[in-house]
Amino acid sequence: MKKLQEMLSLEGKVVFITGGAGYLGTAMCEALAEQGASLAIVSRDGEKCEKLAARITAEYGTPAMGLGVNILEPEEIRAALKKVVDAYGKLDILINNAWSGNKNSFDSISYEHWRYDIDMCLNAVFYTVKEAAEYLKLTQGCILNTGSMYGHVAPDYRIYDGVHLVNPPSYGAAKAGVIQLTKYLASFLSPHKIRVNALSPGPFPFPETGVNNPNFWKTLEGKNMMGRCGAPEDLKGAVVLLCSQAGSYMTGQNICVDGGWAAW
Repeated sequence: MKKLQEMLSLEGKVVFITGGAGYLGTAMCEALAEQGASLAIVSRDGEKCEKLAARITAEYGTPAMGLGVNILEPEEIRAALKKVVDAYGKLDILINNAWSGNKNSFDSISYEHWRYDIDMCLNAVFYTVKEAAEYLKLTQGCILNTGSMYGHVAPDYRIYDGVHLVNPPSYGAAKAGVIQLTKYLASFLSPHKIRVNALSPGPFPFPETGVNNPNFWKTLEGKNMMGRCGAPEDLKGAVVLLCSQAGSYMTGQNICVDGGWAAW
């Protein structure tokens, strides 16, 4: 029987992570590298990804590359994946963590913003999985999609005051789609021994939100069983669990790391 430490190891694994240089993505990359994984850190900001990759390699001694990719373009995803497999020889783990969108309420959102948000939050996940699937079949790999608490519960309109804080209808709709797509993929990729899970964080506001809007931060804390907002390192354990052999009997799941937000 394997020891837990061995099961949590990602030595020899190759990870392709979108949104890897962002607020939550950086912590994910650190956790994966700490467990020995080689990384391809992907976003539209290639320079930011390259800087993080250099730091990851220096601090953790694991290979890492940064790639600038527009994940709304399947051709760019395809080229990036080929570059990663050419460099590392394979692909074991795909993490779909990229997000960008617009601050809107139901009243203010335009059709253009709705389409963009759905494209970025949901369609890009499908494109990336579609392009990566053949590589993952070869390694019996796994997929981790970032969902959200707002993919399965509604935002409380009373706490969102002002455009700079408002939660758009497109965000939750797209994240709900990601959670359902996760379950679909877990079923239809299971013949290839590919595991697919989702991770739904929340609330994880940017630190500057607490500085600029302390009352809003306190409101978020007050709606949470744990009485605090999440910090990026709170995701590290769940990410490693779902990407390693320690989670080998988990698929089709949406794991909530939300301080109990959605449980009451």
